[in-house]
Amino acid sequence: MDQAPSPASRPQRTVYSVSRLNREVRWLLEQRLPVIWVEGELSNFSQPASGHWYFSLKDRDAQVRCAMFHQKNVNVSFVPRVGQHVLARGRVSLFEPRGEFQLIVEHLADAGLGALQREFERLKTRLAAEGLFSETRKRKPPRIPARIGLITSPTGAAVRDIVHVLQRRFPPAAVLIYPTPVQGRAAAPAIARALALASARAECDVLILARGGGSLEDLWAFNDERVARAIHACAVPIVAGIGHEIDFTIADFVADVRAPTPSGAAEIVTPERATVLRALSKTRERLGACIARELRAFGARLRGLDGRLRRAHPGVRVLQQVQRLDDLEQRLTGAMRGCVHGQRHRLSEQYAQLVRLSPGGRVRDYRARHAAVETRLRHAVAQRLGAAAHRLGLAQRALDAVSPLATLTRGFAIVTRVADGALLTDANAVEIGEDIEARLARGRVRARTTGKADEKEA
Repeated sequence: MDQAPSPASRPQRTVYSVSRLNREVRWLLEQRLPVIWVEGELSNFSQPASGHWYFSLKDRDAQVRCAMFHQKNVNVSFVPRVGQHVLARGRVSLFEPRGEFQLIVEHLADAGLGALQREFERLKTRLAAEGLFSETRKRKPPRIPARIGLITSPTGAAVRDIVHVLQRRFPPAAVLIYPTPVQGRAAAPAIARALALASARAECDVLILARGGGSLEDLWAFNDERVARAIHACAVPIVAGIGHEIDFTIADFVADVRAPTPSGAAEIVTPERATVLRALSKTRERLGACIARELRAFGARLRGLDGRLRRAHPGVRVLQQVQRLDDLEQRLTGAMRGCVHGQRHRLSEQYAQLVRLSPGGRVRDYRARHAAVETRLRHAVAQRLGAAAHRLGLAQRALDAVSPLATLTRGFAIVTRVADGALLTDANAVEIGEDIEARLARGRVRARTTGKADEKEA
C-alpha cells in the first residue's frame, strides 16, 4: 500500500493574490500585444470632471471597455456621440481594481477614416511589390553632413524642434529649408515638387522630410503615391521624421531611414559633437604621429643628400677658384692701369701737338696781328686826315681870299637870269620885263627889270 508523501517532499505552490494576478495579467497584455486599431460602435460614453473619456466599442457579437485620458482626447477633432461608428487606436490593458479587460485609446477617429486606412494598406502592398520599400536601395546618410535640407512647413513646431537639435548636436552644419505645406490637398503635390527640386539642385548632403504628429487624415499627404515616387527618385538620401513614434506613413517605408519623430530625424543625420571631437582628436594624434614619422624619414634622406651635395657640389670647385680669380683680377687691374696711364700720356702729347697745329691758334695770331695792323692803320689814317684837313683849311682861306663870293659880304651880288640861270654881267643881256635873281651874301632876291641905264648915266 502506497504511503502518502511527506510534507517536506510536497512541491511548493505559487499562490497569487488578486492584485498580483490582475497586475501580471495587465503586464502580459501590454507587453505581448502591439498597438492595434479597433473599429466599432460607440456606446456607454461618459466624461467625469477629470476630463477622461470612458466608453464601450461594440459590434453585433461583442463589446470592449475603453478609456481615453484627457491628454489624448484633447486632440480629437469631433465630439463623440453614442451610436457613432469610430476607429480607435490603442493598447490592450486591464483595469486592475475591477479586473476588467479594456482598451487604452490613444487616437480616435470617425469610422469614415477606415477607408483611408484600407487605402493606405492597398497602396503599401502595391508599392512594396514594386520594390520601393526594398532595403537594398536604401542609402545611409553621410556621417558628417555639410548642409542639411529640411522639407517641411516653415511655421510648424517640427522645424523649430529640428533646428534646435541640429544646433545643439552639430552647429557647423548649414541648414536649408524648402518651405512646403504638410497638410491639406495642396500638400502632396507641393512635397513632391520640393523633393524633385532638392534632388535636381543637389545642394544638400541629406534631406529631412518632417511633420509633427496628427491623425491619419492629417498625415495623409505623406501617404500619397506621388510623394512616395518622388522620395524613391530623389538623388539625395532622405530621413523621414513624420508624426509620433506610433505613426507610420508610406513615406516612412520609402525613405532611406525612418525616424520616430522630427527631433529623432535631426539626431540621426547629425553626429554627436563630443563624438566628432573625440574622433578628430584621435585623427589628429594619428596624423601628428604620421607627420613626425615622415619628417624623420625625410630628415634622414635630407641629411644623406646634404652630405653627397657637400662632396660633389660645384660650390666646392668655385671656392677653389676664388684665389685664382682674385689673382687674375689684380693682374688685370694692374694691366688696365698701365694701359690707361700710357694712353693718357700719348693723349696728352697728341693734344699738345694738336693745340700747336690747330687752326684756332693761327686764327688767334692772325686776329692779334689784324688788331695791331688795324690800330696802326687807324692812327695813320687819322694823321693823314689831320694833315689833309690842315692843308684844306689853308687852301680854303686862300680860295676865300680870291673867291667872288667873298665880295658878297661887302655888299656885292651875283645876278642871273631866271629863265636859264645865265650869269649877267652886261645890262644889255637882259630884256625889259625879264625876271632876274640876285644872290647876296645871305639869301637870294628875285626881281623884274623895268629899265636899263648906261654906265655913263649911272
